[in-house]
Amino acid sequence: MDQLRREIPLLLRCPENHLSKSLLNPDRGWDVAAPFEEQRKLSLLFLENKGREERWLMVVQKEKDRKRGAAQLRQNYYAKTCPNVENIVRKVVTKKFKQTFVTVPAVLRLFFHDCFVNGCDASVIVASTANNTAEKDHPDNLSLAGDGFDTVMKAKAAVDAVSQCGNKVSCADILAIATRDVVALSGGPSYEVELGRLDGLSSTAASVNGNLPQPEFNLDQLTAMFAKNGLSQKDMIALSAAHTLGFSHCGKFAKRIYSFSQQSSVDPTLNQSYAVQLQSMCPKVVDSRIAIDMDPITPRIFDNQYYKNLQHGMGLFTSDQVLFTDPRSKPAVNFWAQSPSSFQRAFISAITKLGRVGVKTGSNGNIRRDCAIFN
Repeated sequence: MDQLRREIPLLLRCPENHLSKSLLNPDRGWDVAAPFEEQRKLSLLFLENKGREERWLMVVQKEKDRKRGAAQLRQNYYAKTCPNVENIVRKVVTKKFKQTFVTVPAVLRLFFHDCFVNGCDASVIVASTANNTAEKDHPDNLSLAGDGFDTVMKAKAAVDAVSQCGNKVSCADILAIATRDVVALSGGPSYEVELGRLDGLSSTAASVNGNLPQPEFNLDQLTAMFAKNGLSQKDMIALSAAHTLGFSHCGKFAKRIYSFSQQSSVDPTLNQSYAVQLQSMCPKVVDSRIAIDMDPITPRIFDNQYYKNLQHGMGLFTSDQVLFTDPRSKPAVNFWAQSPSSFQRAFISAITKLGRVGVKTGSNGNIRRDCAIFN
């Protein structure tokens, strides 16, 4: 790289009469005898290497920031300032859960969508203003159920109502606690939540672009997107099982059951009976508000049925079913389909790592008084 820096063919600055034969060396001046094609190749090589170096430095810096933020997190973060915070949040979440089961998938999705866009900083909860379209109003976030937002807002109000806790607990931490609680309430594992996040200072719809996995993603695309956030392929497969809960609007998978390819209107990786069932629930002309369960077997239980469904061609999205059809991820699907305890351990590890993504510290964040409005 040093040699490349020393012998850079500066074609744009090269005197016209030297353009086809000169190479600028900082020590010797113009070297006559370097053909133009060689200069061009060296130029491209230098720019390519420079681009790689800059991208690598960005990755390294992002990893440093991630570790710095994650290092701030600890399970007893509010032991002195608001020791009862988890019980307060749990009561609110439990009450909301009893009112509507939608609370479970709504909170889970809210946490995931928040963390994957500029980190776990509750920026997805911020409301748009006349001068700014916030994350929550990006097309990819319009399907986030209102019950998720409502749960966090009510939990924040309950926490702040305790004099000792007033404006001491971030919205980002409340969302992380609520996520653990909805998993446990729906039959999944309970786990210790790391706390100490600050709320983000920015929320724009533009920041969502290209940062959330899409229903048609293949394994490479999924793996790359999770890796960008410090999560492994194993983490991705474990977190995908959150699709054992919740629902999807018909438009998200319509292509798989009506216009998959010129050779087959239905995706051949779909179980035929399941495809017929989906077509009956989602006709070609359907109300855009119609949604169906993502797990047709145990839609209200957090379990490993998701992986069993994939084994039988019953993954709703392409990005679900590919975890079984791709030989690289298939072993994990098969293992967790037959070992619920192993799956639960993997999920706890993965969602804990997810909660460390993009944590805000110091002047990069604060504690919002209202989760939907910047201070």
